[in-house]
Amino acid sequence: MKIHLTKNEGPLDEIIAKLIATAEGIRRPEIVREMIITSLKAGQEDDEGVDLKLINTTLKEMRFTSKVFSPYWNVRKVTVFGSARTRPGDPVYEMAKLFGKKLVEAGYMVITGGGGGIMQAASEGAGPERSFGVNIRLPFEEKPNPVVAGNPRHITYKYFFNRKVAFLKEADAVALFPGGFGTLDEAMETLTLVQTGKHNPMPLVLVDNQDCSYWISVIKLLEEELLTRKYICPSDLALFERVCSVDAAVEKIRHFYRRYHSLRYVAGQLVIRLTSQVSPEDIQKLTDQFKDVILPGGRIEASGPLAAEMADADVLHLPRLVIDFNRRDFGRLRSLIDAINDL
Repeated sequence: MKIHLTKNEGPLDEIIAKLIATAEGIRRPEIVREMIITSLKAGQEDDEGVDLKLINTTLKEMRFTSKVFSPYWNVRKVTVFGSARTRPGDPVYEMAKLFGKKLVEAGYMVITGGGGGIMQAASEGAGPERSFGVNIRLPFEEKPNPVVAGNPRHITYKYFFNRKVAFLKEADAVALFPGGFGTLDEAMETLTLVQTGKHNPMPLVLVDNQDCSYWISVIKLLEEELLTRKYICPSDLALFERVCSVDAAVEKIRHFYRRYHSLRYVAGQLVIRLTSQVSPEDIQKLTDQFKDVILPGGRIEASGPLAAEMADADVLHLPRLVIDFNRRDFGRLRSLIDAINDL
């Protein structure tokens, strides 16, 4: 039987419609229908079963991720990365522990990989009630730390790529402490997603060690190799900030949300939601300063919620700036958000 994603009102559609109705409580039946159809198509196409197992596990892991995080959708969260091998008593461990504590005091929750080292330190500082642990099954290192073990906000993944989705999809900021291959991988992946607009702008804070020496070599590589060879743009360096203290790290995150709240795209326009109005004079200053990222003939203007936001009941109480953004220069977009917060 040929299976199609588009509805043809055939017997398969009737069976799926009855199944959805029988299950009850399905909030978005059209999307669920497509998921069912996709599963059936995968079942027809996979002869060996290996791909089906991957698809099945991925779907189950992502569903459980949504279940765990969804009760906290309105609480801002900071993902903390760093070495699993940093031991209690190490100055960097104590910095991460203090960082977790101060984040909670500032109203945030903390997401870590759920293992030892920096992950455990940040979770200890935040406490079990304000911590998420997104662990990975490995034959070494990645056992749940005592803070998140048995915690309802602890998830263990089979696949790294699902774990990475949880780390960044749920994050309102990312803090990176010194670490190994995994930490550098997470730093570069986060930078790539923000640079390409696949993740909305957010604070990416490189928290250095007590000598303020770890991240400087990484930044030197970016500046002297990538930037010099024009593999990145000068504005890309605005996507992250390096700090040498816990207080500075927390302040960078707090400042990012001083006036900026969130953003979305509506009919090709960028809509930035704010916690307070921006004056016409300041809008003109922003327009002059960031005209290089505004489409020809475009502008920045104050607005209330647009029609699509009204339909979604999407934070309707907040004022907006609507921008004809070129959707290319995301480092400059980050600088624009910083400028809005500085007003």
